[in-house]
Parts: sequence; C-alpha cells; structure tokens
Amino acid sequence: MTKTKLIALMGASTLGMLMTASAVQAQQSGYLSILVDNGPQSIATMEAWAEAYKAMNPDVTIDIEVRPGGGEGDNIVKTRLATGAMADVFSYNSGSLFQAINPTQNLLPLTDEAFQDGVQDSFKSVVSAGGEVYGAPFAPAMGGGIFYNKPIYEELGLQVPTTWDEFMANNEAIKEAGKVAVIQTYADTWTSQLFVLSDFYNVLAEEPDFAEKFTANEAKFATTPAALRGFEKLQEVAEAGYFNADFGAATYADGVRMIAMGEGAHYPMLTFAVGAIAETAPDYLDDVGFFAQPGDSAENNGLTTWMPDSVYVAANTASPDLAKDFVAFIASPEGCDVRNEAVGATGPYMVAGCELPADVPPSVSDMLPYFQEGGQNAPALEFLSPVKGPALEQILVEVGTGSRDAASAAALYDEDVRKQAQQLGLEGW
Repeated sequence: MTKTKLIALMGASTLGMLMTASAVQAQQSGYLSILVDNGPQSIATMEAWAEAYKAMNPDVTIDIEVRPGGGEGDNIVKTRLATGAMADVFSYNSGSLFQAINPTQNLLPLTDEAFQDGVQDSFKSVVSAGGEVYGAPFAPAMGGGIFYNKPIYEELGLQVPTTWDEFMANNEAIKEAGKVAVIQTYADTWTSQLFVLSDFYNVLAEEPDFAEKFTANEAKFATTPAALRGFEKLQEVAEAGYFNADFGAATYADGVRMIAMGEGAHYPMLTFAVGAIAETAPDYLDDVGFFAQPGDSAENNGLTTWMPDSVYVAANTASPDLAKDFVAFIASPEGCDVRNEAVGATGPYMVAGCELPADVPPSVSDMLPYFQEGGQNAPALEFLSPVKGPALEQILVEVGTGSRDAASAAALYDEDVRKQAQQLGLEGW
C-alpha cells in the first residue's frame, strides 16, 4: 500500500510569531510524526499548524503522512494502531467510530491536560471512554446538508427549499435547464452517505427516541418509516436522473470544484467542505450557499450536526510530552487563528476564545442560524449511539447506482449494524 508522505514546511512565516505559554516553555528538541486524512483542507490545516509550531520550537522536526478517507482510511488507522505503528499524533473521527478503535488501549489519555479547560463538554463527551478524555477538536462543528450554487439559483429564479418536495422541484427545474442538479462523487465512497446521515434531524423530529431504541436493538432502519426515508430520498434522486454523468468516477475534490464553479447545482456534504472550497477554488467561495437537508415539514426545518474530527495521541508514542504540547497548541485560540488563515472559517469552534472572522463565507453564515438560540439542530446518530455499521458507504453506492433499492439497502444495513453491535458487546444484540 503506497502512502504519500509529506514533510511539513518549517520556514519562517508570520504565523510563526504566534506563541503559547506551553510552547515557549517547551523549546525542546524532538521528533513528531503525524497522520492526517487526504482532504485538501485537512492537509493544509495540519501543514499550517506544523509550520507555526516549528517556528515557535525550531529544534522540533515534524513529519506528516497522508492517508485516504472513508473505509480504506479506517482500515489504515485500525491496522497501524493494532500493530503499534501509529504516528505520534493522528486525526480521526469522534463519536461511534472513535469507540471502535479501542481508545482505552490504543490512545494516550488527555483528561488532565490544561487545554481541556477550554474545550466544550459536548465535544469531550464524544471522545471519552472509560472515564478518560482522549481527544481535542481538529476543526469547528459541522452541519450535514446541501451546498448549492448561488448563481444557478439566481439564474433560474429558485428559492432555498425547506421541504423535500420543494427540493425535488428545484432539481427538476435545474435538469430541464440542461444543468447537473445533484453532484455525487462515488470514487470516494464515503461521500455517498450524506443523503442518509444528514436526514437524521428529520428522523428525530418524527421519532425522538429512535437513537435509544436503535442502540437497544428495538428499532431498525428498514422497519422505521422515518429512518428508511433517507434511503428512499437517495433512490428518488438517483432514479430521477439528477446526477452528474461521471458520478461513479468523480472524487470529493471534483465535487468541491463542481459546486463552486457551477458545474452542478447541489452537493450533499458536510460543511467542512467550505475549507476545501477556500483552498482549491477561492475565487468562487462566495458563489456557494448551504441549507439543511429538508424534511416533509417547512415548520420543522432543522440541521443535522456533527462534532468535528479529533486529534489523538498514540499510547505508544516515543514523545508523549511533545505530542501533548502540539495538541494543546491545536486546541488554543492561536491554533484556531492559524486554521482560519490556512483554510478559512468553516463553522462554530468548540474551543473557548476561538472566534470566527467577521467576513465568513455565505455557506458558513447560512449555517450559523441553526446553532443560534431559537435555531433548530440535532446531533447525527453517530453521536447519540455507539453503533455505526462500516458498510454503509458501500451499500449506499449500490442505491445511488441503481443496483439496490432503498428497502433492501436499509435491511442490509441493519444486518451490518447487528454485526458491529455484537463486536462492541452491546446488550440486547
């Protein structure tokens, strides 16, 4: 398996003038290895953090390795942890997937680190196991929904939809105008999941106790109409012919470019993609807006939210103090400033003292009302339940390509979930 290895640039920069008390005190020689996913904004952010930290600690050497996203990346993380070959510091999911990497055995606890005083408790709850906290926020909080191309909407006189029927009517108008209505990027299979995962606010609106029943093996996707609806929505969009012609071969990077440059009107995605747009198509950043995936009721229109990925320290790191100091820098207002400069603002931060600049992109400002007082949002299922079947992305590719219908896909996913729950040793399975 070939992995690209990046050596972080350590030249002087204005970012290097930033100082934290811990970094000033460190001034120690040492070596730090880091593993990060291959998202453009992930690489750009980690390189910026490494450069800034090196400028404060010139005797430190930092190497950055890049891994794929999705299921392939999951396997790399789990394999390297299991074989003791993990980098000193690595980024990975919080929530249910975090629980699946055996954190109490594989990770270094960060519970008592001073920087945790500034981290919101809601984030700590999704990176905790066995009474210990293991992570720090890699990014701001996110929403799952639909990016839209504002110039296309303006050209066709479309309004932001607040119901699924309105969304589908917009898609039909876009298709009739000869444009791509919905971008899909199945070369990166993880991107196939958004229509289902982003629909969870709508599931909870109809079934408020679904997460508890799901975890207890008392509710299923295939037999709960509100939960099945996300699978059906993907099937409806696919069967209507709204996808880009190359959706099977297109990558996440292609999707980001397409939505920014108007090569498609809608891209179901997490809002961390704002950073990728800022990195790869900055001149088009103001052309992209965002809305929550609609349900059936305009009065109960809300956003499914994600806690950000986390930064962890491997339990067997040879440089525990250095690794913890680097993570402390990431989870500081100075670290947030570095991230803002590297990839722009993508959502509300989970660290005290971290602020968004006044001139956030439209897609970020579109998301913020859902987080403000009176806004409507709910956590994604993976933050309310430890169970998430690993095969969901492959199952949904089958739905999107027309080789499986929504009902059988949901039933297959329920079986995938059963296996995962048994591996986790959950009661009732």
